[in-house]
Amino acid sequence: MSTTQSGVSAASCPAFHGSPFDSDDPRMPLYVPEFAADPHALYEKMRKQYHSLVPVELAPGVPATLVIDYKTALRILNDPEHFPADPRTWQKDIPADCPVLPMMEWRPMATRSAGADAVRFRQATTESLNEVDLYALRTTVEEIAISLINSFCQNGTADLIGQYTFPLIFEVLNVLFGCPPEVGQRMAAGMASIVEGVDADNGNRMISEAMLELVSLKRAEPGKDVTSALLRHRAELNDLEMVHQLASQYGAGIEFQQNLIVNTLQLILTDDRLGGSFLDGSMSTREALDDVLFNDPPLANYMVTYPRQPILIDDIWLPAHQPIIISIAACNNDPTVRSGDRTGNRSHLAWGIGPRTCPAKSMAYLIAQDAIDQLLDALPEIRMAAPPTWRPGAFHRSLTSLPVTFPPSAPLRLP
Repeated sequence: MSTTQSGVSAASCPAFHGSPFDSDDPRMPLYVPEFAADPHALYEKMRKQYHSLVPVELAPGVPATLVIDYKTALRILNDPEHFPADPRTWQKDIPADCPVLPMMEWRPMATRSAGADAVRFRQATTESLNEVDLYALRTTVEEIAISLINSFCQNGTADLIGQYTFPLIFEVLNVLFGCPPEVGQRMAAGMASIVEGVDADNGNRMISEAMLELVSLKRAEPGKDVTSALLRHRAELNDLEMVHQLASQYGAGIEFQQNLIVNTLQLILTDDRLGGSFLDGSMSTREALDDVLFNDPPLANYMVTYPRQPILIDDIWLPAHQPIIISIAACNNDPTVRSGDRTGNRSHLAWGIGPRTCPAKSMAYLIAQDAIDQLLDALPEIRMAAPPTWRPGAFHRSLTSLPVTFPPSAPLRLP
């Protein structure tokens, strides 16, 4: 007989057994363009129909539970014993060509493992990233940003994704990881396929091959970079483990770091409330970034867990081994915890929490803040040239392009 965490038998609980959800109501799909276009409208609909746990589909035929309540999310994220991140039992029944499988399947890294393995991988990642010289990183970002701005500042128009944010993050990551551009390009293309769920299996293969090549290069010629630091770490990661640590870090940077910058720029350029505050100096770039991390975090739905056994949460029995997805965006905007003015408030879940906290948080803030400051200092009259459109996908919040106009400007002087 199943029991709750308090020891009460499932049979004695007046709660629904199964995923909320064994009803005739269809699960809410997170993979459709309508969700990408206006996820906040769907989150509001979810709150009206469900309390904290929502039956969703991540892809056709792939059920999951989406957590939209902030306090429920904290409870789950702070209880890795009952809610481990290891998906291996779940994925046994998932077809190999499932578009979300590469984003969720087991890998030897902290966010897909449990217990001692998760601790080992997290220590290796965190301590290797801590070796990065943040002062040198700031100089690197500034030099790359100015060079990119100079490539389009005299034109009066630009696509800030294709011409600025993507190449900036791409070059910064290649410096951080000691990665040749041609290897990084294959990694970036593979990550885009996985996040969008388009030819994801091939994207997975591209990432593995690219990162294995990088590991081989750095075993032969180590340098002052994150890849070499990982190879030196006392965890003694093997090639497979190295590939997945690097894929996780590089992939998060190329997709979610880029999208943090883009989403913040989009907000500054389109939101009269934020844009006015930003331009008159009453709001800092850091505050603008946190506004985005509350409302439109680049990783909107993730931090997946798989309960070991049926478990009672908020009077709902959830089945064993079925994914529980934290809706970072919905939880951040939970009306029971959200206050009116959140200036300076960093209680959002965009960086994770507890054992799921992002180890690159400080670095990500630095890169995003410098990239935005460099652009807006150089082109203060920049304006959006077209309404934003969003890429579909269950996990991310990402624009397809960010076209802008501005008065042509003379090239900047490199430092």
